[in-house]
Amino acid sequence: MIGLWLVLAVGMVPLSGKLSSVTTDSAVDTLPASAESTKVAVLDDSLPGGDNNTFVFVYHRAGGMTDADRATVERHYDTLAKRYPPKATAAAGEDDEGSPTSPSTDRKAMMFTLEVSTAYGAPEDIVGPLRDAAKDRPSGLELDVTGPGAIDGDMDAVFDGIDVQVLLTTIVVVTLLLILTYRSPVLWIIPLVAVGAAALTSMGTVYLLVKGFGIVVNDQNSALLTILVFGVGTDYALLLIARYREALHHHENVRVAMVHALRGAAPAIVASAATVVAGLLCLLVADLNSTSGLGPIGAAGILCALVAMLTLFPAVLVVLGRRIFWPAVPRFSTAVEEKPGLWGRLGTAISRRRWVATLGSLGVLGVLALGLAGNTGALREQDQFLSAPESVTGFTVLRQHFPELGGQPMTVFTRPAHRERVLDIVKDTRGVALAVPEQTSGGWANISVFPKDAPDTVAEYDTILRVRTAVHAVSGAEAIVGGPSAENLDTEVTTKRDEKLVIPLVLAVVLIVLGLLLRAILAPLILMATVIVSFAAAFGGSVFVFDTILGFKGIDYSVPLLAFLFLVALGVDYNIFLASRAREETVRLGTGEGMLKALSATGGVITSAGLVLAATFAVLVTLPLVMLVEVGFLVAFGVLLDALLVRSVLVPALTLLIGRRMWWPSRLSRPAAEPPDGQQPLADDEEPALQR
Repeated sequence: MIGLWLVLAVGMVPLSGKLSSVTTDSAVDTLPASAESTKVAVLDDSLPGGDNNTFVFVYHRAGGMTDADRATVERHYDTLAKRYPPKATAAAGEDDEGSPTSPSTDRKAMMFTLEVSTAYGAPEDIVGPLRDAAKDRPSGLELDVTGPGAIDGDMDAVFDGIDVQVLLTTIVVVTLLLILTYRSPVLWIIPLVAVGAAALTSMGTVYLLVKGFGIVVNDQNSALLTILVFGVGTDYALLLIARYREALHHHENVRVAMVHALRGAAPAIVASAATVVAGLLCLLVADLNSTSGLGPIGAAGILCALVAMLTLFPAVLVVLGRRIFWPAVPRFSTAVEEKPGLWGRLGTAISRRRWVATLGSLGVLGVLALGLAGNTGALREQDQFLSAPESVTGFTVLRQHFPELGGQPMTVFTRPAHRERVLDIVKDTRGVALAVPEQTSGGWANISVFPKDAPDTVAEYDTILRVRTAVHAVSGAEAIVGGPSAENLDTEVTTKRDEKLVIPLVLAVVLIVLGLLLRAILAPLILMATVIVSFAAAFGGSVFVFDTILGFKGIDYSVPLLAFLFLVALGVDYNIFLASRAREETVRLGTGEGMLKALSATGGVITSAGLVLAATFAVLVTLPLVMLVEVGFLVAFGVLLDALLVRSVLVPALTLLIGRRMWWPSRLSRPAAEPPDGQQPLADDEEPALQR
């Protein structure tokens, strides 16, 4: 088995390194194919000059522009226009008239727009040289380079090297947690190596999926893949090691002990992986390409982690034997004394005060859920950065001095014969500050439209919708409206539609998996209800932190769906680990004692698993984008809440209150099928053949 993994690793190393070459964050690749703004982006790219990036240079001086300042602006434009001439020749009669530089009405600023072909490089490669070229200016004259191209460049710079940063930080975090968990100088290396092999394999597998099926992978999804594989893979390792250590006390032969460990842990691990994979694959029905792409990407990562932790990991443990646990080597003994421990004492306390534990847990979750009354509005593109780059601050300056150009321009395409009619209608539309005809080519006329309102605001979105309604009414014009803000609007609308479709589907799929695992109806319903309540509490508590403490301006459109998926699919994992062990113990001890035994046996390992998974997602908090910080914090907080409160207190308390009816309608829900609590009719559940 180890040899097979070595061969696989040799084949996957070159493929995994190619994953970054197929990641994309372009609007055409991430927007829904059916969106109007996507059609505009595709058409824009296909026309001569349509592959240009737009940069806006805003010069400003608090005391007013001087003659030297104005001369500098003109000189900068002439220099940059010669350095970056258009790669496509404008159609006859389409050359711009008048000066390319524009003064503000308050005489405190000047600006010009520069169209740079992508033939000169991507936005992140161009924006730096553009800013450097304009450094030669009089003292006191400030410059901000902004516009769609500059924002794209600053955003791409944030993601530059993010995969390596996430990978290295995750490895360090997982290593520290494994060392603290096992307090062994060597044991932590084995899970880390196995998870690393799973991560390597998953990246190679995703690369093949992208090349074979055209799946969209952006930098965000690539980072989430690393987090998922390391977090989930380490959880599986912790659960298997706990069972293996327990089995080593009862079996002298390490191979026999591992067989028993796998028989005990594998069903729960497989069910856990199946739940997460099924939940992730539900994303395939999403219309947003970046969201639907995360489904197979994440599923591939989870499956690679599952296979590695159930094949490579146990094989290495068996080869190394008991000594890998040094200095706390588990000794074989026919009489193993079971001490109650912290989780045993917690179970006893819950058993004595079941209602207090239930109502107290629900009270805490309810208070946290009140945070949902806070600011859950959509996060604007300009507010995505923890530290606003020049392109973002430049938009604020542009709006101050050029209020008529303060919004991001819309792009309207129409048939040339209807250009003047469409142009007049757009100019008369409420919320439009300026409409300028651009070039005509390829059977289409281009019109740039500037809204009056700030970018990515409700008012601007309303203007976009009014413009669309107005131009669509022009018969034969085939007019379509796009642009950066229109793309954000379409993305937000599509995400809300995806949420209404994906969330119920995820709940149904996870419920079915739980039903098949526990062979009951009531228990899965109760477990799902606790996870949903836990999600509401985690979301509410996170909104309070984002709004009150961190001062974020809203919630990124993608956060609710991603957080729901991860917290439901991963949160159910801990309930699966606990409930499957409780069902196993119920056969011998009865529902009440079986749950207490399961809590005592799994409490430590599940808590450790929760801490590891929370810590891996918390890695995202170290990144400079608000969206990633929100996802990382929300999922980490939700996982901790689920592991430490919901699974440790609420679920055991509810099980003790409901009793054997928890397993309805299975045989365990009937009085005759369940031994009285505390009775142990079977001395041991191990097979005689293996004992020999």
